[in-house]
Amino acid sequence: MFNVAMRILNHAAEAEDVLQDAFLDAFQKINDFRQNSTFGAWLKQIVVNRAINQLRHRKVDFIDIDDVGDFEDREPFDEEALEYQLNRVQKCILLLPDGYRTVLSLYLLEGYDHEEIAEILGVAESTTRTQYIRAKKKLLEILAKS
Repeated sequence: MFNVAMRILNHAAEAEDVLQDAFLDAFQKINDFRQNSTFGAWLKQIVVNRAINQLRHRKVDFIDIDDVGDFEDREPFDEEALEYQLNRVQKCILLLPDGYRTVLSLYLLEGYDHEEIAEILGVAESTTRTQYIRAKKKLLEILAKS
């Protein structure tokens, strides 16, 4: 769970605080757990929500695609190429801006789809898709430089 918070926040102390708050929330709301999913999945959702709220507290701005205009992913991207050096990629992910890192982590590492990410972040689904495309491109730039 710490790794989930860390991938979103990229700050160990904040991730620790978020994790502690998430465990407190889970303990206080254990009666709300309906067993529709596993306890781990329920707790992970609490951690993700807490981490996103912490990012919002930092005033991370997600850019809405409608504000940007037409944006097309013109360059093909081979996602499998990222798997070749996991440690290097993880370090480079930490260098991404908060918004990019959050969407990329939730989509690639946590397995959320864009609809779920949009709901968690409170933005349009098109915004998460745009952030994801831009995060991939930025990640490639960082990988090329490292």
